[in-house]
Amino acid sequence: MISSNTNINKIRNNQNGLQDDLLTELADIYMTPLYVYDGDKILENFYAFQKAVSMLDCKIHFAVKANSSIAILYLLGKAGSGADIVSGGELQRALAANIKASDIIFSGVGKTDEELLLAMQHSIGQINVESGPELERLSDLASSNNLKCSVALRVNVDVDPGSHVKISTGQNSTKFGISINDGQAENYYQKITLHPNLVPAGLAVHIGSQIRKLAPFEKAYKALLNFSNHLRSKGFDVPCLDLGGGVGVDYETNMSPDFFDYGALVNRLFANQGYRLGFEPGRSIVANSGNLITKVIYVKQGYDKRFIIVDAAMNDFIRPTLYDAYHKIDSLRPRGDFKDIADIVGPICETGDYLAKERLMPLVKAGDYLAVRSAGAYGAVMMSNYNTRPEASEVLYHNGEAHLVRKRRTVEDLIKMDTNPFV
Repeated sequence: MISSNTNINKIRNNQNGLQDDLLTELADIYMTPLYVYDGDKILENFYAFQKAVSMLDCKIHFAVKANSSIAILYLLGKAGSGADIVSGGELQRALAANIKASDIIFSGVGKTDEELLLAMQHSIGQINVESGPELERLSDLASSNNLKCSVALRVNVDVDPGSHVKISTGQNSTKFGISINDGQAENYYQKITLHPNLVPAGLAVHIGSQIRKLAPFEKAYKALLNFSNHLRSKGFDVPCLDLGGGVGVDYETNMSPDFFDYGALVNRLFANQGYRLGFEPGRSIVANSGNLITKVIYVKQGYDKRFIIVDAAMNDFIRPTLYDAYHKIDSLRPRGDFKDIADIVGPICETGDYLAKERLMPLVKAGDYLAVRSAGAYGAVMMSNYNTRPEASEVLYHNGEAHLVRKRRTVEDLIKMDTNPFV
């Protein structure tokens, strides 16, 4: 029987964190598909972000939607991070990871009554309201249940972040936030201020994810600052500005992000402005700290290309087909210098079931392991059981020890979740 904690000599290299022979060893032990996270690198990224904004009065809240492993949340919480959540389930995960309720921010456009009540009952740090109807519902719930909560208004500053359309949230054409251009936001902030059960926390903004240039951040933050100063000029208390997340990563090189320029921008705009700031990084903390290990099942020579058929599928890792996302893929068993074009595909009966297309790949054989790099964000959290496939397990490697942090379920486990009323 495999132990949940396995002592393995610590092996690293500068680019990929955990070296390939260690990933191979872990795949042999825990089987594939397998997510392997480098806990040391996750903390390095968090501390690097923390250092970049350390001159400001601020708090970092890790975006739980990027990777909701309780073990990872626990490590980040111990390092000083709070949590940015978007569901009641994520709230309970953050609390289970020992993150203080006062360090939790609740974002999202569709919070249910049950979720809002749960957040208020736990006295979380802040609820980011995103619409008039949500503010009205929150106000009624707070009053009828004699609860108080700290409320920020998420505003929409109509800035195109320049990232993929499915992860762009800063334009007025999206469902997110409240426009600052038509008087709505000021009206809603006044309602928060006047309500006896609501405490005005300030403003929030988040324009999207995987943003690789500073210009969209600068434009959005300037608009936020101008609007906040306008509210203050009207006598409103605006103690905090929540700047969201969105700093992108380099999926092609798998190198850790450099937060220096982003930190310099934020310092230039907000130093000595008298606001406490909030940050919500997610992808930039965990993406390059994760590998998805998959095993080659077959190599099929098609009409005009190779197909490397592996045991990881779109249910394990949906980013390539959902976002047209590029991820570097390496063979963990080099077989010479030969390379030619191949598609890396899974066994699911969908043409969209692929990890990479038209990729220059080395010679591989059945049984070889491949590593999908930079898979630590929006990978395991988006898994499903499509085709009745048990999801991949997850291992966290930290301080020279491998920890099984999510056990793979069996087909029997999945079938037991169903109820047949006819037998």
